[in-house]
Amino acid sequence: MTLDTRNSHPQISARLKRANGHLAKVIQMLDDQAPPADIAQQLFAVEKAIAIAKRVLIYDHIEHCLSPDGQSDSPDIESLKTITKYL
Repeated sequence: MTLDTRNSHPQISARLKRANGHLAKVIQMLDDQAPPADIAQQLFAVEKAIAIAKRVLIYDHIEHCLSPDGQSDSPDIESLKTITKYL
């Protein structure tokens, strides 16, 4: 089963772009020998942005698996089991 990301895709993409920007900043800060606390703060921002993007993706997939789509009256249990490994 694939995820219908039409509703969440822009939010996920925006968060990952934000994480990418923070990561680029971390690399630049390392090259510039910035203070470790400042680098750690940026790394925290990267982790947070990725974690939220992952959570949105997983929750949307779970909702999609549990929502009746007209093709089946039962949830896609195997897909649910697969994606919950990543929670």
